[in-house]
Amino acid sequence: MTRFLAALLALTFLTLPTADGAPGRPAGETRVFAHVPSPGFPAYVYAHPNGRVYAGTYTNPNGDSTPSRVFEWTRSGTLLRSWTVPGQDLAKPHGVQVATSDADGRLVLLEKSTARVLTLDVRTGRFRTQARIPDRGGKHAIPNYAAWGPGGDLYVTDYGQAVLWRIPAGGGTPRAWYTSPALAGAGFGTTGLVYRRTDRSLLITQQTTADPADLMRGHLYRLPIRRDGRPGRLATVWTSGVMDLPDGFGLARSGNLYVSLLGTNQLVKLSPSGRVLRRYGTAVLGSNGSPIPFDSPSNATFLGRRVLVANQSAIFGDTSHHAILDVAVGERGAPTFLPRRARLD
Repeated sequence: MTRFLAALLALTFLTLPTADGAPGRPAGETRVFAHVPSPGFPAYVYAHPNGRVYAGTYTNPNGDSTPSRVFEWTRSGTLLRSWTVPGQDLAKPHGVQVATSDADGRLVLLEKSTARVLTLDVRTGRFRTQARIPDRGGKHAIPNYAAWGPGGDLYVTDYGQAVLWRIPAGGGTPRAWYTSPALAGAGFGTTGLVYRRTDRSLLITQQTTADPADLMRGHLYRLPIRRDGRPGRLATVWTSGVMDLPDGFGLARSGNLYVSLLGTNQLVKLSPSGRVLRRYGTAVLGSNGSPIPFDSPSNATFLGRRVLVANQSAIFGDTSHHAILDVAVGERGAPTFLPRRARLD
């Protein structure tokens, strides 16, 4: 009996969450969720309500003419199938971001070379062009992240232009909903976007600004959506370090935020007020205890008590680092906002 109780106690302590970790896994423990096949360079990882995980691919920084693909995995990381993206301009830098899904379960994709917003029906494999983000003032549109807002409007960040776009519920022409010099990047523009339902605000990450005094620092902004549908006042929640290049991020139920730092190869945990609580991975080298270090991590998507990170290796192009990494964080993500009118056609 004594031995049985001792074994039971040991098992209990092994499975209890640590101070900031998931059951059986200490906070920050990183594993390889899945390797990403050719063409590699994975972008944002999307955890679909159907229980599957999706990610698109970007262009080799040295250039290539391979069409982008959308991959599908199980929640445990088993690759199921993939789709080749049609209609890309392969002579240009191209790529596709699986940004979200709509109320019918179709994936919403953002294509770089043609600035298109597409849907992909994973049941039929059918792609459909829903909108095209226009160029403004001699600069080229690069749709980057998207999030549904109140009433089913879709908001889209633009990496190439200082604009936040809105596509009305049910589809239509994208409109420049919010413009600001704060969204003008010094070669690295606006990235992540999450709608926070608790205060009707969009949270936005900006890799750099065009302000010479703040040139190579990124920001996490808060932008309210007013009851009349117009934007409120932009406020800074957090300012990054030099060349951190904040990219995609995840929002926890607690209000904490997990932001990927593409430039310094880390994941940073922020409090709701923007205070740095912890950094995962060593700066620049990206060492995280897993066989694959952080190498241009481009997002942080909640899946249970862990976040999935797309390892893009955008600078070095190391194909052995093209993977989805799984980081234990010990808390659950806020539910993704998906209103009933979340459709584009």
